[in-house]
Amino acid sequence: MYDCIIIGAGPAGMMAASAASDLGKSVLLIEKNKMAGRKLRITGKGRCNVTNAADAQSLMRNINENGRFLFSALSAFDSDDTIAFFEGLGVPLKTERGGRVFPQSDKATDVAEAMYNKVLADGCKFVRDEVSDILTENGCICGIRLASGKEISAKSVIIATGGLSYPLTGSTGDGYRMAKLLGHSITAPRAALVPIETKEMWPSEMQGLSLKNVKLTLKCEDKSLFSEQGEMLFTHFGISGPLCLSASCHIKDLEKEYTIEIDLKPALDEKTLDARLLKDFSKYINRDFINALDDLLPAKMIPVFVSLSGIDPRRKVNEITRQERQMICSLLKNMRLSVKALRPIDEAIITAGGINVKEINPSTMESKLVPGLYFAGEVIDVSAYTGGYNLQIAFSTGYLAGCSC
Repeated sequence: MYDCIIIGAGPAGMMAASAASDLGKSVLLIEKNKMAGRKLRITGKGRCNVTNAADAQSLMRNINENGRFLFSALSAFDSDDTIAFFEGLGVPLKTERGGRVFPQSDKATDVAEAMYNKVLADGCKFVRDEVSDILTENGCICGIRLASGKEISAKSVIIATGGLSYPLTGSTGDGYRMAKLLGHSITAPRAALVPIETKEMWPSEMQGLSLKNVKLTLKCEDKSLFSEQGEMLFTHFGISGPLCLSASCHIKDLEKEYTIEIDLKPALDEKTLDARLLKDFSKYINRDFINALDDLLPAKMIPVFVSLSGIDPRRKVNEITRQERQMICSLLKNMRLSVKALRPIDEAIITAGGINVKEINPSTMESKLVPGLYFAGEVIDVSAYTGGYNLQIAFSTGYLAGCSC
């Protein structure tokens, strides 16, 4: 008989195991992968953006799905607690642009190993196996059944199995199935923080080009859904990078028309931009148009930009009219793309959707339907933008579930 069985040894599961073990409870952590924290080891391109050093208000603003539900969890264990937790485990951290917090080593494996070693040191038992069912007696949790048929008793069970993103790391929707069998409803899982395919083909001509300090605005039928300044990347299928990943969270119904507007010069209004353009054209007055944009745009973008402008690339700069110059400024301020699709969910960083938050007590992470059943992490219908916010959700909900059970 264990006090708590935790299904899934990802960031939420290991944090739950740590919290419960620290309170002297007997904990069994079950993971179907060969190692704990497999997805954690590749997050942030292998660097692991563990949290964001934002204040509580900013943290909540960056949660785009069911933020109010997470108020208690984030109050119980916030980003300062996360930083103190890892530095206390001997993983020194650093804060980069936008408040993103990484290990100083830039190695996600350091984060995963530190968590794993802590739960073992706390006396938590780790078993590599697969859970087939969660068992109940008189409507309450009483244990689990492994795929082998073996049954293990427990007073409580925490489902921390993740969502559907990166299925090769074990996120294959097991938690949804188990929760559904126990009466829980599931908000349809969908890709979130995922690259965007565009109807236009010209992004492929700039494949690999990364832009910094641009502004991206996502609109649906002329209504602005997301607008932020930062980084983006052109790919063979469309666009990616932090801005695009965050924008993808708002693309929920592809039956509707979504457009993306890219402001290449957000720091300049059109009047100032026109003055800048005039200065460049004066500098390169005898050049062809295609050879007069080097100071304004990355080399890889110039042929695409000239093509979109509709101006003859071999037209001399001194022949460009005021009206054409205004059109160039407008294009610099609003390079437009149409959304075709989101990339598949197995390319998504996280999964949106999951266990309906109305069926979970936000103060404890316990099921309102089955006493002794708890949830933590991505399996819940909560999600946030890029920048360390989603891992913070995993740590906060894991901590609260571990303490509560």
